[in-house]
This record gives sequence, structure tokens and C-alpha cells, in this order.
Amino acid sequence: MRQEHDFIGIKTIPPDAYWGVHTARAVENFPITGHSVAHMPELIRAFAFVKKAAAHANLALGAITEIQATAIAQACDDLIAGQLHDQFVVDVIQGGAGTSTNMNANEVIANRALEHLGLPKGRYDVLHPNDHVNASQSTNDAYPTALKLATWFGIQHLLAALAALRGAFQAKAEEFAPILKIGRTQLQDAVPMTLGQEFAAFAAMIADDEKRLRESAYLMTEVNMGGTAIGTGINAPVGYVDVVIPQLAELSGVPVTKAGNLIAATADTGAFVDISGILKRIASKLSKISNDLRLLSSGPQAGIADIQLPARQAGSSIMPGKVNPVIPEVMNQVCFEVIGNDVAITMASEAGQLQLNAFEPLMGWALHKSLTHLARACHTLQVNCVEGITANEALLGTRIAESVTLVTALNPLIGYEKSAAIAKAAIATGRPIAEVAESLGIMGQAEMKQLLVADKLTQAGALTAA
Repeated sequence: MRQEHDFIGIKTIPPDAYWGVHTARAVENFPITGHSVAHMPELIRAFAFVKKAAAHANLALGAITEIQATAIAQACDDLIAGQLHDQFVVDVIQGGAGTSTNMNANEVIANRALEHLGLPKGRYDVLHPNDHVNASQSTNDAYPTALKLATWFGIQHLLAALAALRGAFQAKAEEFAPILKIGRTQLQDAVPMTLGQEFAAFAAMIADDEKRLRESAYLMTEVNMGGTAIGTGINAPVGYVDVVIPQLAELSGVPVTKAGNLIAATADTGAFVDISGILKRIASKLSKISNDLRLLSSGPQAGIADIQLPARQAGSSIMPGKVNPVIPEVMNQVCFEVIGNDVAITMASEAGQLQLNAFEPLMGWALHKSLTHLARACHTLQVNCVEGITANEALLGTRIAESVTLVTALNPLIGYEKSAAIAKAAIATGRPIAEVAESLGIMGQAEMKQLLVADKLTQAGALTAA
């Protein structure tokens, strides 16, 4: 065991722990979710980029020695490579505006850097968590900058998952392009369309969200790094902000820039609210698509049953042979979670006071869950559902042949009144509309059958041109 102290007193630290006294107190103080920062690997990587950029800037400005800067950079590289993430033991929800996470990072990096120097953990007289790893920084600029980097990384993962899901829907749109079906409004039969058109619309909805998310991602590139405590840059060397931000951009690959007003940027968390709003939009649309997949596959004998979803697992402990739409259902639930997270992020942002928002840990955790869970749900919807969807072609063909919705297509040719008369008689007698139209003297069966084909029923102006 080793002894470490802060201004409150002394704590005994396990010998193999890379964290120290500040982390130990945070573990005692915040037994909240049972999820440590180790569950946020992108945030740990982001902190490593922030601390490495700070070390480079501090070395350039003479705030730390070359030996210290090199050792800190090596320790940061270890974190970036995925090492020592289990040493981030503080809870994701914590008081103090993220100070506990920042100190956890400082201590882990300091002790790993000491190892690189061939020294035991705790030799803070050589390399100190606060004086050297945290040099020219405050939690109040390091933590939100790391959160923005982590969110940027998460957005890239989600964009990739959305693109793959969109591709799966587009592939099905092409496969189903020639298959006629009945389109529905308000759950009632409306007008003909192709199943391919329906799936192409799903792909287009996702493409639109990809565009919005890609545009909004750049809100994460304006950072307050260098502002230290409240944005004034106190305790940072002259010129530090103009050195550290280009370093951070180069190291992380994220095109970060200095916020126009560092004091405003330290207090303002509106960018997180904006990103959360985009995620809520994505969630609401993915949930709508999942609702549609469940409706379209309902039955299979007493429902809509336009399509069949791949059977993924037994659906009941009592009803043999029952298969449920479990993949769209899990997407629905993730979407509900994202919408709830948006409420939490909005409340946390609004509750900020004066020059700092103390509630960024909640925002970061909620954004992490929304981004991560949405990306995973998109992947399972793509692989375990959409790619295996099949069309119930026989049933769709029968419905088209018998559907009175086809008379809507005749409006431009014979007018609303005659079309309505055909529909009324067809519903009352159960006879096909072509036969009814001929019996009413409106149009012969042969003529009608030539009109009621896919390329005329599903393209604007096709029947009018005919």
C-alpha cells in the first residue's frame, strides 16, 4: 500500500492502482450509477489527447521540462491505445463539474508517466498530477473539451452505422422495386405503390438524418481549451491557448478551433443541447421506421403481413411457433431512451449558473448512451432484420387485384363521381373493379387492365399522359 495526501488528509492507496487520493475520495462520494468512466472509452481517449496536447504546449512555453512532457505523452499514448482504462474508477455521475474525472485522468497519467521514467507510483516530487499533467489547465476547460472530442468520436461511429443501415434499406428498395402493394394513410388503404418505393423512403429518411448529424458535428469543434477556470486563462502562460489548440487538432484528428469568447464557451453548453436534439430527431424517425416494420409484418395470418421479418428467436414461453419482431422492438426502446436523455441534457444545460455548468457529467453520460446505443441498435436492425426481410408477393398481388383503392388512379380520366360509384359498388358486391366499371358502363375491363399496371399506378402523371 502507499500513502497519498490532499489538503483534506491522508488516504491509503492500493499499490497496483494508478489512481490516487483524489480519485479515492470520488469513489467514496459518488456511488451512484455503478458505471465508472471506464464505460466511456471515447472520453478516456479524448482526455489523453487533451493532456498530451497540453504537455506539448507546456513544453513549448517552458511550463514543464522535456523529460516530464515526454513521459506524459507516452502515458497518454497508452490510454489512446486502450490501456489502463480500468483505472478510471470514478462514477460517470458526479458532483464538481467533472473534477473527479479530470483528477482521475491526471493521476493515472502521472503514475503511468512515472513508470516510463523508471520510478514508482506516487513519486509526485518528480512528476505531479496537478503541477505537471494538469499544468495550464482547469477541469473547466479540460473536461468540456474532452467531452466534445468524445462526442465527435461517437458521432462518427453513429454516422457509419446509419450509413450501413441506409444501405440495407436501399438494397431492399431495389430488390422490391417491381412489387406492387397498397399504400396506407391513417392505417386505411389509400393508393397503390411499390414495396420498393416504401423501402426507398426509409433509406431517404435516414440519409437526411445523416446530413443533419454531419452538419451538427462541427458544433463539437469549437472548444474553450486554454480558458482554464472561467475563460480568462488564469494560470496559463501567455500564448498558451494559441499553441495548445492547434496541437490538439493535430493529435486528435478533430478540427478543433478556439471559441470566439472563452468565458461564454465555459458557461455555455448549448452545443450539447443541439447535438442531443439531432439525436432525438434521429431516434423519433428510426422509431417510426421500426413501427412500420412491425405493422407491415404483423400477423402473419391475421395482420397486414406485407413482409416477413427474419425469425430471430422464439417469441413465447407458452405459444408454440410464435415469432415476435424483437429487433424493431429493441430499436424502439433505444429510441425512447434517447428521447429521455434529451430531456435530461436540456435540464442540465438550463441549470448552469454564472461562469460554469456543474452538470456536464450528466450531459456527457447521456450523450454517450444515446450515441452508443443508437449505433448498436442501427447495426442490429441492419444485420438481424432489414437484410433478411422478404416480401409476401402472393398476398400483395391478390390485394392489388381486389383493391378498390385502384379507382383513385382513375380520377384524372373519369372523374371523382364515377370513380366513387365504382368503389361503392365493388365494396358492396365484392367484385373486381374492372368488372364493376364495365357493368356500370364506365369503362371496359380490357381498357382498365391496360391502365392499372405498376408503371402507371406509381408514377406521377403516367395515367394522365395515357
